[in-house]
Amino acid sequence: MDRTAGIIVIGNEILSGKVVDTNSPFLARELRSLGVTLLRILTIPDDVETIAAAVREFHGRFDVVFTSGGVGPTHDDVTMEGVARGLGRRVVRHPAIEGRLREYLKDKVNAARLKMAEVPEGSELIVDARLGFPTVQCENVYILPGIPEILEQKFAALRERFAASPYFLRVVYTRESEGSIAEHLHATLAAFPDLLLGSYPKMADPEYAVKLTLESKDREYVERALEHLLALLPSGAVVRTE
Repeated sequence: MDRTAGIIVIGNEILSGKVVDTNSPFLARELRSLGVTLLRILTIPDDVETIAAAVREFHGRFDVVFTSGGVGPTHDDVTMEGVARGLGRRVVRHPAIEGRLREYLKDKVNAARLKMAEVPEGSELIVDARLGFPTVQCENVYILPGIPEILEQKFAALRERFAASPYFLRVVYTRESEGSIAEHLHATLAAFPDLLLGSYPKMADPEYAVKLTLESKDREYVERALEHLLALLPSGAVVRTE
């Protein structure tokens, strides 16, 4: 059975356009490469009740949930409280994280920085030698930072625990427009109803007009679907396949 995932991107800065979200595209690519089916990406503000409602919904709908952002020391970093409330837990200060903070910050430690030791009660700490601080997991929710470089490092340390049966992908680049090949795409899906077939036009590209993607977790199924589609496309329509 497919493993499903949802991503909750948290931050007023994303919704206001001050910062461009690169975390959800990164996670989407990584999860796809692992064979995990990402079903939803939601961007929400730094608001405890909004975060709690989103976590509550995603926790019940998906096998794995990732949050991004809102775990720093400032007033708008309320993700831990939101996750805790969404899962019906208290927020507590974790002694292991507090110890790491005190060791790392020494005389620079203060109340604001110690806020980063607060987690939903009962959370698991995922420790990796490559990381300065552990990743917090509460049930099926993985709480990740908003800074892309740190999020990517943390996910790299976690990624193998999410591995599922992989997707197999074939790509066709065609000179024909979508309108010219739509009937052939419909016919291919009729013959291969479980195929994940994508059609992506490219404007003003001298090489190709449409990129087609064929995906399945069954390699033979994809190859047969590709053969079927190529036989339907007009002569000379295909630029190349991958």
